[in-house]
Amino acid sequence: MNMRTANPALNRNTFAVRDTAGSGAGAMTIQGTVNKTGLLLVLTIAAAAYTWNTPRMALTLMPVGAIGGLIVAMITVFRKRSAPVTAPMYAVLEGLFLGGISVYFERAYPGIVSNAVFLTFGILFALLFAYRTGLIKATENFKLGVAAATGGIFLVYMASFILGFFGVRMPFLHSSGPLGIGISLVIVVVAALNLVLDFDFIEQGAEQGAPKFMEWYAAFGLLVTLIWLYLEILRLLAKLQNRR
Repeated sequence: MNMRTANPALNRNTFAVRDTAGSGAGAMTIQGTVNKTGLLLVLTIAAAAYTWNTPRMALTLMPVGAIGGLIVAMITVFRKRSAPVTAPMYAVLEGLFLGGISVYFERAYPGIVSNAVFLTFGILFALLFAYRTGLIKATENFKLGVAAATGGIFLVYMASFILGFFGVRMPFLHSSGPLGIGISLVIVVVAALNLVLDFDFIEQGAEQGAPKFMEWYAAFGLLVTLIWLYLEILRLLAKLQNRR
């Protein structure tokens, strides 16, 4: 079966892994993945709350969380069997980063963080409901379109990052004008649609009887998308407040 997802942690070969370490470990289930996703969210929120409540440590904890989270994420992607250990580590490290960046946004735009959190979880549950009821179906064309859009966004961000070293700034990407807001809105929509692809991919993994440790890996992949969505919603809300 051809499976496509824009999430780099959940690519078409993810569930090709077989549990050669021991068939008695059991198979991946949707409920098991949901439980582990919930645990990762609790760890992320707890770590974020720690940074949030110690704002003087934010400048120290943010880079630790960002760099450490990136390293652990790469380890998880290339060594999937380590996910039961590395996925919780990633959740904690990203929580430290998110707590710090949330402090920055909250100081600049009071009330923005609670709105971003509400919207992120609201979108998550709304899309999950739409997916489970069949209102949204992850067809091959849908998957191709979202994957292509996500790839394009990634290339734009990479170009912006590289050009930044030379003092070049992409005004349309960072501005609070109509174009900048429109671009951020499109990115939020693409990030949200990645959730649908993740739901579909996890469901197929459970149907194919992927090894039990893949529940942790699938939960990690879903968390990656949620963190991206939250950050993009923060950016969009900040641009909207700058327009006032």
